[in-house]
Amino acid sequence: MDPGVIASLLQHPLTSAVVVLDPHGRPLAANSAAQALGLPATLALYVEQLADNRERLRREGGMVACVLPSGSGQWDGWLRGVRDEHGELIAFTLSIPEPAGAVASRWEIGLDSAEHGLWDWDIAADIVYRSERWKRMLGYDDQSLPGNLAALSELMHPEDHPRVSAAVHAHLAGETDSYTAEFRLRQRDGEWRWILDRGRVVSRTADGRPLRMLGTHTDIHEHKLLEQQLREQQAQLEEAQRIASMGSWSWDCRRDRLWLSDDFIGQLALPEPPPRRARRVLQQFGAEARATLRNAWRRLRKFGEPLHFELELGVAGQSPQHLRVWAQPVFDGDGILQRLVGQVQNVTEQRQTDALIRWRTELLNRVSALGRIGGCEIEVDTRRMQWTEECYRIHGLRKEPITLEQALSLYTQDSRDTFEAALMRIADGGLPEQLELCFYRNSGQRVWVQVLIELDRREGLPPRFVVLFRDISREREANERIELLAHYDRLTGLPNRFLLRERAEEAMAEARERGQTLAMLLIDLDGFKSINDSFGHATGDTLLKLASTRLHQQLRNSDLFGRFSDDEFVVVLRDLAEPEDAGHVARKLLAALTEPLRKDHITLKVSASIGIALQAPELEDFDNLLRASDAAMYAAKESGRNTFHYYSQDVLLRAQRRLELEHALHGALDREEFSLVYQPLVPTAGESAPAIEALLRWHRPGHGFCSPAEFIPIAEECGEIVRLGDWVLGEACRQAVLWDEMGLQFSRIAVNVSAVQLRDRGFAERVLEICRANGWLPQRLELELTESALIRDSEALRRCFDLFEQNGVLLAVDDFGTGFSNLHYLNRFPVQRLKIDRSFVQGMLADANTAEVTQAIVHLGHALGMQVVAEGVETVQEDALLRQQGCDEIQGYFYSRPLAPRDLAQWLREAEVGGRLGQRLTLATG
Repeated sequence: MDPGVIASLLQHPLTSAVVVLDPHGRPLAANSAAQALGLPATLALYVEQLADNRERLRREGGMVACVLPSGSGQWDGWLRGVRDEHGELIAFTLSIPEPAGAVASRWEIGLDSAEHGLWDWDIAADIVYRSERWKRMLGYDDQSLPGNLAALSELMHPEDHPRVSAAVHAHLAGETDSYTAEFRLRQRDGEWRWILDRGRVVSRTADGRPLRMLGTHTDIHEHKLLEQQLREQQAQLEEAQRIASMGSWSWDCRRDRLWLSDDFIGQLALPEPPPRRARRVLQQFGAEARATLRNAWRRLRKFGEPLHFELELGVAGQSPQHLRVWAQPVFDGDGILQRLVGQVQNVTEQRQTDALIRWRTELLNRVSALGRIGGCEIEVDTRRMQWTEECYRIHGLRKEPITLEQALSLYTQDSRDTFEAALMRIADGGLPEQLELCFYRNSGQRVWVQVLIELDRREGLPPRFVVLFRDISREREANERIELLAHYDRLTGLPNRFLLRERAEEAMAEARERGQTLAMLLIDLDGFKSINDSFGHATGDTLLKLASTRLHQQLRNSDLFGRFSDDEFVVVLRDLAEPEDAGHVARKLLAALTEPLRKDHITLKVSASIGIALQAPELEDFDNLLRASDAAMYAAKESGRNTFHYYSQDVLLRAQRRLELEHALHGALDREEFSLVYQPLVPTAGESAPAIEALLRWHRPGHGFCSPAEFIPIAEECGEIVRLGDWVLGEACRQAVLWDEMGLQFSRIAVNVSAVQLRDRGFAERVLEICRANGWLPQRLELELTESALIRDSEALRRCFDLFEQNGVLLAVDDFGTGFSNLHYLNRFPVQRLKIDRSFVQGMLADANTAEVTQAIVHLGHALGMQVVAEGVETVQEDALLRQQGCDEIQGYFYSRPLAPRDLAQWLREAEVGGRLGQRLTLATG
């Protein structure tokens, strides 16, 4: 083959690797691309392996694909035959084509990983190759993307085209070493995207004409958007600083180079150009300002923390300027201070304005205090309010932010309504108004104020009400003093029962004449007597005053409200739209008492029971209406307290029944109407003796037996329970001693104790004295308490239980599981036994959940080291299940009903004779 032809072929600027082979397959020559790949050496090693391919070309002609190994994989090439003019095969060529415009190397992979798109421009053919990353960047594919640069330029933003075109031509002409441009390209979805484009010519002809150019596209859209946001923010910051009279500064403390913003220079009135050294600037300040700056510099060097301070600059012939300066230290990597950056604000006008406001405010406060007149401003639209100091003093509040709603909450309902109505009339164009309003300070003190309201409409300010308050309490008190002494309760200031009756009878007569609905509410504070007993009468009086204040604030001015007795209040509601409205008022009154009442270090929660009676033909006079509301009030107490109840015939019958029992209880103990019966508590395991519980019975001559569930609560309320409880303890101990002397075997005697007895002073001492007087060991006495009795944790209760624990008196919780869910008292008090309520026992066979509850109680008691007793057991199935669950003692009709002392003695004898193990069932059913 002609060497000249070979040289011409291989010098052509092809992008493919080409090697010329002799007829035997040995390399003759290669172009630069093939040499760069080391292809000739590889082919010299693969002469024999390619023999079959060469033989095929001799026979068939055309070209044959072949695969050669490379350092990073393989080369896919094409082997062709070269023939002379006679068709004789004279040589072979092997070419490894480069995909159209592709770099096809690890560099493309690296660029794609770095999120750079790659492009390759064949300048002579005007064909552009783009990598997949380039196309994904803009959302195009090969079919939708033009293949030449001219068409591609149509995707460029018109504003960017001239600048980019100039950059490209400058590089092609050799004027620049590389090409770089930022421009916007239209994405396939039509949106513009910012691109950073870089490139370089990689191949030129012998005369210097560019043949090939490679480059990258980088997505800088988010970066450009961020730049735009930063420019906008910078502009806003500069504008805000200008409006706020602020400037910026920085100081390189190593080189003593100072930079000041234009706003800073203007505020300091420094010469142009300003000095660039800090010492020169310090010469512009006075001695005091320089001392302030030096102190700030020392603090910065010592603590290295940001700080701010104020400077006063005196300029000759001008008022002093006040500057507020912020300084932030900047440290290098070694923690050495490099420079300070900061801001400065001219606060001269603010200081002057603040001084003027303080002077005017002080003057106004002096005038207000002298005249005892408080003032406030209320914005019409927002209802935001500002008070003067005197206004705070009048209302008895600390000087802290307060809203209009918080202020009005101090006032009575009628005063609130009057004030709000006046505001509406004045806002609608009405004339200024003068009112007399009433409120209660947090201390409970009632205050009357004269209020003047007018509307202020001043240009540049929102419309606002100007309100003046004058305390007129002394004036009204002087006029009311005589009437107060005669007709008002001295503790609460409310109408007493005499004035209340007089006014209520007038209201009832007026309601009858006009056909209006009238209701009487009798309010009784729950548990007030125990508060008096526990905390003393002074605390009780305070509680009454606070409670009456809250109740009064929920009523209208037209409603009658008075204190009827110690802890009872009466409300008469006039002109009700519907009878149900009385219930709505009752709910408000109960809600008013929900928040705890606080006095000094004591915090108390109080509730109330409210009875409601509506005026009717059978309730025409005051006394009948009062009796009806009293009956309804007791019905509310029976319903669980902290609620209200309307009067009805059924309520009246229950009230009469209650009153009857209360009267019958007085003296019943002296008339020997009470007796005790006894029921055994049988152990489930071992040979231990049974226990005995004493149960109280009341037999009323001519009426029969009265249930303890009915008369015990009444005895607790009327105070008979303490004396009756002492009798039960004494009688139970006396009977236990008699049984013990008879040689009967039993472990202990159990007696039920009321929560009222526990709160009675000296109860624990009396229990021990009763045991001593009857000769009964305290260690064999068990007191059964309800959960509610243990919930009220007090020092007196703790002392009581400490005394019991010291003397071995046993404690049991009766009806466990039906009371409060907070079981913390089990750890606070020395409880030895839990008694499962009969309601759980009776339901556990029919309901698996109930059985799980009894099992849980047994586990709980044992986990706390206590024994568990089940009461109300009546069947063999109940007994078996409780034994299976691990219950320690069982009580109920299955073993024995409550027995008289003689019958219980016989039961004990039979139990002793029959044996305690395996014989109880026979004894119980025999």
